[in-house]
Amino acid sequence: ALNQSDLSPRDRAFATELVYGVTRRNRALDWLYTHHLNRTPPLNVINALRLGTYQIIELATPPYAAISETVNLVAPKHRGLLNAVLRKVANQDPPPWPDEPTRLSYPDWIFDRLVNDLGTTDAINSLEVMNIWQPPNRHLASTIDPSSQLVVNTLHDLGIGAGSLVADICAAPGGKAFALAHTGATVIAADVRLGRVRQMSRLAPDTSTPPTIVCADGRNPAFRSETFDAVLVDAPCSGLGALRRRPDARWRIEPDAIDRLTQLQAQLLDAALDLVRPGGLLAYSVCTLTTAETLDVPHAFTSRHHLTPTALPTTSSGNIFWRPHGTGGILLPTAIPNDGMALHIWHRP
Repeated sequence: ALNQSDLSPRDRAFATELVYGVTRRNRALDWLYTHHLNRTPPLNVINALRLGTYQIIELATPPYAAISETVNLVAPKHRGLLNAVLRKVANQDPPPWPDEPTRLSYPDWIFDRLVNDLGTTDAINSLEVMNIWQPPNRHLASTIDPSSQLVVNTLHDLGIGAGSLVADICAAPGGKAFALAHTGATVIAADVRLGRVRQMSRLAPDTSTPPTIVCADGRNPAFRSETFDAVLVDAPCSGLGALRRRPDARWRIEPDAIDRLTQLQAQLLDAALDLVRPGGLLAYSVCTLTTAETLDVPHAFTSRHHLTPTALPTTSSGNIFWRPHGTGGILLPTAIPNDGMALHIWHRP
């Protein structure tokens, strides 16, 4: 939509801030203005109320400017209501939050699950930080998320680089695969979704060692057994460590999705192990924070195949590093900013 508009760069940035901010904060915004409503207005008026409240409360826009611009977004019959409610929002002392999920603007189940899995302090700190929006990172190795770069750095510290043959079997959107290629490794970047494979092909960097991009199902790999020096399973996950860059994801993911995802993660790991040559390594990473995905899946895999996990090296990317997490490591979202990420590695006997 922005590409089809004639907005100035400044207005494009402002529009992006409004869309991402209101999407991310809609539960908290609804709490701030609903005290002044006697009935539920139409959805377009609700969206206008959210836009106005976000500007007044979150962006500290002068109320007269925020209200004037927002009122003009609705039909004349709704303007009086919108004007009155937003003026009350601007003049009120914000009401006390009813609970932490409302203040932070997350579904109850995400808050409860992360508190249970991480503890209250780490969960709230992570949720707070993921409310500070950052734009999506680009595809080049120098601009992928610091957490993804740390995964690549860790593999490099374990000997994966120039001369290595690597398969990234869930590669889209391609950041880790492209970064591995920058180390000099020969990389096969595969994904089951044709549309995302095409997107990776468009984004692939023009380097001396570009990855080979293919469409393939990681559960049934179309590669010869015991071929690769390293296989990366950057598995589909709930994404609860990357909500900073995906403001709508918190409202789309359902609690029961995690059970389905852990089954898929286990299938991908089992299939990937067959691709690793003896002495090679298998890496499992997920950009989430749930115990089920970051601990239970790798622990069950270790037991199922009688493997010994490989200790993560004490490496760093900038000033970030893995926190011990079971037999692997985890990186919580911080103000760097970075995604939450977990990593486990095994060497195949």
